[in-house]
Amino acid sequence: MQMKHTLVRGALLAAGLAFAGCTKAPEKAPATAPAKQVSAADHSHDGWWCDEHGVPEEECTRCDSSLVSKYKDKGDWCKKHDLPDSQCFVCHPEHEAQFAARYEAKYGKKPPKPQSEG
Repeated sequence: MQMKHTLVRGALLAAGLAFAGCTKAPEKAPATAPAKQVSAADHSHDGWWCDEHGVPEEECTRCDSSLVSKYKDKGDWCKKHDLPDSQCFVCHPEHEAQFAARYEAKYGKKPPKPQSEG
């Protein structure tokens, strides 16, 4: 009898945890970027996406200069625009679409338009 109660409690606990995970509110997408030029210090870095530069915050060299050497060491650097070549939407507009697709996959909508570089 004790074993049956333990199994029932375990099943209820598992179901409760699964249900709690399903009721979690979806992560909100960040607000659109302001029209003015902003520096890395002028905006929040708390979210997943960098509205100003159109890439995930953890990959944004303009917001986190400690990432620069990682990209330069891989040979992924646009000298003309001083940012990773893989993030240079001026030289490679197709890269903007690739980052936008990642945002859409996460949030289910198009990302805010990043500020133009050049």
